[in-house]
Amino acid sequence: MGRVYATRDQVAAYLATCVPDDAERLVARASEDIDAALLTAVYATDEMGYPAEARIRAALASAVCAQVEYWLATGEDGSGTAEVWDSVSIGPVSLSGRSSPPSPPVVNSVELAPRAYRTLRTAGLLPGEVLVPGEAPWPPDRELPW
Repeated sequence: MGRVYATRDQVAAYLATCVPDDAERLVARASEDIDAALLTAVYATDEMGYPAEARIRAALASAVCAQVEYWLATGEDGSGTAEVWDSVSIGPVSLSGRSSPPSPPVVNSVELAPRAYRTLRTAGLLPGEVLVPGEAPWPPDRELPW
């Protein structure tokens, strides 16, 4: 198994709702996607390959949580086999006639949740991002969800 960047508790805090029973599996798959998207990213790591800096660890955890949130919202499970439904009913709420959603951002052939993409971009981790020495790419005034 590869590196896992978020915990079940972090996902619960991010979603602010019940965590699905298969949260660990979703987090593992989302972590794989984040790893694949950041294949060419440059940042210091520890001996296990995890980011050495707390701000990078926080950004990866947030991106994983955003990826899981996106999958739950779109009916995906990280396998890429979700179907698009014409109508959905949950109790008194009914949705139908939904048009195709916009395509999610693709980085290194990985479809990222829009929030995951923004988190990684803001942290300066996406391919082609340039970090300026002495400048923190993660906004210091931004609160993390946990």
